[in-house]
Amino acid sequence: MKAFAYLVDRLTFTRSRNEKIALIARYLADAPGADGGWALAALTGDLALDAVKSSTVRSAIAERADPVLFKLSRDYVGDTAETAALMWPERSIGDAAPVGLSEAVMMLGAANRANAIERLSRLLDAMNAEERYALLKIVTGGMRVGVSARLAKVAFAEAFELSVEDVEEVWHALKPPYAELFAWGRGEADKPDLTGIPHFRPFMLAQPLEAESVDLHEYAAEWKWDGIRVQVSGAREGVRLYSRGGDDISGAFPEIVEAFDAIGVVDGELLAGGDVQGGEAGSFNALQQRLGRKSVSAKMRREYPVFLRLYDILFDGERDVRDLPWTARRLALERFAERLPGETFDISSVVEAGSFEELGAIRDAAREAAIEGLMLKRRDSAYVAGRKAGLWYKWKRDPLRADCVMMYAQRGSGKRSSFFSDYTFGCWDANGALAPVGKAYSGFSDEELKWLDKFVRGNTVQRFGPVREVEKTLVLEVAFDSIHESKRHKSGVAMRFPRIARIRRDKPAAEADTLETLKALIT
Repeated sequence: MKAFAYLVDRLTFTRSRNEKIALIARYLADAPGADGGWALAALTGDLALDAVKSSTVRSAIAERADPVLFKLSRDYVGDTAETAALMWPERSIGDAAPVGLSEAVMMLGAANRANAIERLSRLLDAMNAEERYALLKIVTGGMRVGVSARLAKVAFAEAFELSVEDVEEVWHALKPPYAELFAWGRGEADKPDLTGIPHFRPFMLAQPLEAESVDLHEYAAEWKWDGIRVQVSGAREGVRLYSRGGDDISGAFPEIVEAFDAIGVVDGELLAGGDVQGGEAGSFNALQQRLGRKSVSAKMRREYPVFLRLYDILFDGERDVRDLPWTARRLALERFAERLPGETFDISSVVEAGSFEELGAIRDAAREAAIEGLMLKRRDSAYVAGRKAGLWYKWKRDPLRADCVMMYAQRGSGKRSSFFSDYTFGCWDANGALAPVGKAYSGFSDEELKWLDKFVRGNTVQRFGPVREVEKTLVLEVAFDSIHESKRHKSGVAMRFPRIARIRRDKPAAEADTLETLKALIT
């Protein structure tokens, strides 16, 4: 537990993404037994100790300290785990063997409501303040140290000298403490065999188009729809729906899973309502009503219907077609889609144009509904995980938009004086750190403001007078009229009239835009 507590402490005070990766990689390489797997689960929010809750912590501390003093201290500190860890009375550990992370997880994982307080107290008695803090952060579900699932995958791959794409492909099909994953990483076993099991494959991503034009003999154009990028994986043992971050969102959109009666893996855009078979889609806000839910009611399915517009195919049956050129995959996708119900699935159409200038005119004249712009796909491109240069481009419509990460929040004024409504956001610099690029306080609805305010209060890491620094986990899609160089800003750029266009709860922070991307938009 001591090594894990040290890791948590270092991660808390480390802002650099690259340094976080190095810290986790070193810990995983040296972690004994199942400690590494449980640590990964804890850091990424996948460790559930159902019988032990925040109320368990409060009940335990009430038996060891003045409950009124604890409440006052908790209100001042703002964190249950930190307050309880510091207030817990020290006991002489003597020659007792140190408690390991696996031992603690197993003990609390087997707890029930009758013995949860006793078991937690026994563990806390055997730990120092740093270890207590780390354990209590696991218990309260508040392990907010700036570690996303993507960052954890990268760290694991670095620890064991594996391809992060290979790690990502098996990660989501395994459960903590990921024994098969570590056996593979340590060279004790082959890569886990997931044949017949529906599982996630890394997405192919696009770069912003920076060139003045592309050769349409080499590139095909498709509409870029404004929904949620998803992947459907169908296998002999079932069907699952995944977000671009690898989260299983099958429960939120069960009609997609139910309608996918096939073996194969397809990539597409989940869209709200609208007309299927090439027609318009509904508002992205309708999707937000269902995103993040573990299950949805029949009423919600009726009020917020969805369908899937297909972009690409990765597996045709059990055959991996990712190495085929886009033209061959497109034909395979069209054949595959014929077997799917048309009321739930269609294919994103190819936009034909005689020249790049004509394509630009088509783009500018396109209807607004759910269209962000165009995708330009190299006709001979394989389906390659990640964002590879020269293969796929995204050519968005005006206004300019960027995916940024919320960094700071401040209370508003007037009727918003009780809400954190002013948000400073940043993009990734060349060193893997976030640099502030703008501040916005408009563009969201009253309901979204309430959600953002709750996020700020629940994810605050530091306070600077009226300003709160938050965990760097929430992506905000920011729309702005233009961007220019600025010596007044540390990032070197400033946005003109930025506003929050969308809350991207479906997008990992690691996939937010870079400063280099923003600077390329300067005219």
